Amino acid sequence: MSTAPLDARPGGFPPPSPAERGHSDRLVAHLVHAIAEAEGWISFADYMHAVLYAPGLGYYAAGAHKLGVSGDFVTAPELTPLFGRALSAQLAQVLAQVADGEIVELGPGSGRLAADVLATLAEQGALPARYLLLEVSPDLRERQRRQLATRIPELMPRVAWIDALPERWSGAVIANEVLDAVPAHLVARRDGEWFERGVTVDANAGLVFSDRPLGGGMLCNMAQSRFPAGGDYASELNPAAEALVTTLGQRCDQGLMLLVDYGFPAAEYYHPQRDCGTLMLHYRHRALVDPFFRPGLSDMSAHVDFSAVARAAVAGGMTVAGFATQAQFLLACGVLDGLGRCGDPESPAYLHAAGAVHKLTSPAEMGELFKVLALTRGLDNELVGFRDGDRSHRL
Repeated sequence: MSTAPLDARPGGFPPPSPAERGHSDRLVAHLVHAIAEAEGWISFADYMHAVLYAPGLGYYAAGAHKLGVSGDFVTAPELTPLFGRALSAQLAQVLAQVADGEIVELGPGSGRLAADVLATLAEQGALPARYLLLEVSPDLRERQRRQLATRIPELMPRVAWIDALPERWSGAVIANEVLDAVPAHLVARRDGEWFERGVTVDANAGLVFSDRPLGGGMLCNMAQSRFPAGGDYASELNPAAEALVTTLGQRCDQGLMLLVDYGFPAAEYYHPQRDCGTLMLHYRHRALVDPFFRPGLSDMSAHVDFSAVARAAVAGGMTVAGFATQAQFLLACGVLDGLGRCGDPESPAYLHAAGAVHKLTSPAEMGELFKVLALTRGLDNELVGFRDGDRSHRL
């Protein structure tokens, strides 16, 4: 996800349209009612879930245009098809080892990645038996259908949409910028005491944070084992994302789970100086930190704790097969070879592609913050995307 630099005090945005304001007001009314039903307080995870996924109201469940230049953020597949082509090198290697292997893509966005991957695998004679898209947003599902029907009409018989995780899978699971949008809990340590940070309604200020004591339990145990010692501290914990990965691991017969997202290993995620967590909003290509800014109109995410995700996958029976920066992974998968096939280096098409590759691989852009984690079961060969620069030892 690419945005402008972080802005703690949003300003300078054009006002929302009457329709947008009405939509946000309806979501706020929904939240106020939910908070009242819950005796005046809901967890931040419940708030984030409503903001993103409340039927007909949440950011991903309503009809707003979210991806691309005219939306709120741009993901790697939206920048260039070279991302999907590089990813396909890793997928082709795995599919060659798995009889009748399928690809399952979680949260497929606009459908660009699916179209790029299928087109590339078709060129290589390495198509999966099926390509399954798990999408909860009716709006995005329709966009994906149009994208694929336009780009690869001849491959549509291999494509299907699913409403839930498959009971069993063999082949590959792709999750590009998915785990960051799984609703996270917020936990704070203040004066040596533990609190869960939730949301309440203030008569004057509207939706505001409110902390409740944590009297032990799963969240408290997780925080105590992960947060750095000493001083006040607050950060996200995401048992739902970890449970998702464990479940996918348990249901895998043979194959690869490939997770691409922005985040850190635990030692960096819970660094003493990162004492306010990683929560971000994205609105009109700006990154903000106020979680109550225009609910329903702004995307919300938290960085991924890749150490926790790796442990969750191992608990589900998978093996960590590689962990690298996005730059290292894409370079190992031949993204520069793909760029070299873009024609005359002086042509506008080549220069556009080169700019996108720079954005994907530059340490100052998406190359270092974004990571790729590979988890496998029943595969023997070293994965092509991690032959150079594997950082699994840092998890």
